[in-house]
Amino acid sequence: MNWDDDSTAEPDARLVGASAEGDDQAVEAALRPKDLSEFVGQEKVRQQLDLVLKAARQRGATADHVLLSGAPGLGKTTLSMIIAAEMNAPIRITSGPAIQHAGDLAAILSSLQEGEILFLDEIHRMSRPAEEMLYMAMEDFRVDVIVGKGPGVTAIPLELPPFTLVGATTRAGLLPPPLRDRFGFTGHMEFYDPAELQRVIHRSAGLLDVEIDTAGAAEIAGRSRGTPRIANRLLRRVRDYAQVRADGVITREVSEAALSVYEVDSRGLDRLDRAVLEALIKLFGGGPVGLSTLAVAVGEERETVEEVAEPFLVREGLLARTPRGRVATPAAWTHLGLVPPQAVGPAGPGSGQQGLFGA
Repeated sequence: MNWDDDSTAEPDARLVGASAEGDDQAVEAALRPKDLSEFVGQEKVRQQLDLVLKAARQRGATADHVLLSGAPGLGKTTLSMIIAAEMNAPIRITSGPAIQHAGDLAAILSSLQEGEILFLDEIHRMSRPAEEMLYMAMEDFRVDVIVGKGPGVTAIPLELPPFTLVGATTRAGLLPPPLRDRFGFTGHMEFYDPAELQRVIHRSAGLLDVEIDTAGAAEIAGRSRGTPRIANRLLRRVRDYAQVRADGVITREVSEAALSVYEVDSRGLDRLDRAVLEALIKLFGGGPVGLSTLAVAVGEERETVEEVAEPFLVREGLLARTPRGRVATPAAWTHLGLVPPQAVGPAGPGSGQQGLFGA
């Protein structure tokens, strides 16, 4: 269980949204694993990181700087806290958007203790002057503090205690190469498979003192979009339903009924996702259609459709982005209980889409 956006759209407050706000953050803190042995999934990253940390402990040195990349909700913040626990070191948490000036970063760095972990979330959104200061801090454990203006400006070197920077990003491609190259270890977080999510759900159910059977956990896992944060959120909503309308035990039937109430279907699509697919298919014959037109059809902002709904639909193979616009795939038609165009006769509805998916 493991979890943790960055977008120009409105905050994703949906039940199946991958960002964490308000109460979600408090609950996540209680459910987070405390060491690598408890961390579920991400086997390659976990094993590699375990070696890095054990070697550092044996040498009595600080661990190399760590960069964690991947979609929101997969465990980047959790791993940063585990790194601090494994190294028996305090952790300082901040984010790229909070560091707008080099002075902001200098103030944080100068107050670090030896061996402390500095977790910098959304590191790709840090300002350029702060980013350039970070280069020297990571490599030489030193920063130059600029004092004064004009001809009288002076640079005062400030020595820093050895520390470990853990950077997290949802968009690794936006990091400049000089910054990326200064990380000693880089781990990419993958989406979870249903079996891993079932383990996450069973562990969380135990911590929440909720009784759940294997089929109930499998049903929730299958609708969690491969993201532990979403799995834990759905588990809490199903728990509420089981408490109020059932006997408190989460079974497959209870999970199905609860998630039907919250409009999360068998593939994890919610109201917005289905609205996009239905508009694309029922109003525009499956596409192609422009993003702005599609956004107007579903009554949402263009950025909301592009940043919130589309990534999952594309990943699931339900929607395709083409130079001419958005196109619904045959899987999208099937998921909505409709017949894909290529299976319709020449005189039937949708026959104009014959060439869209091939013969």
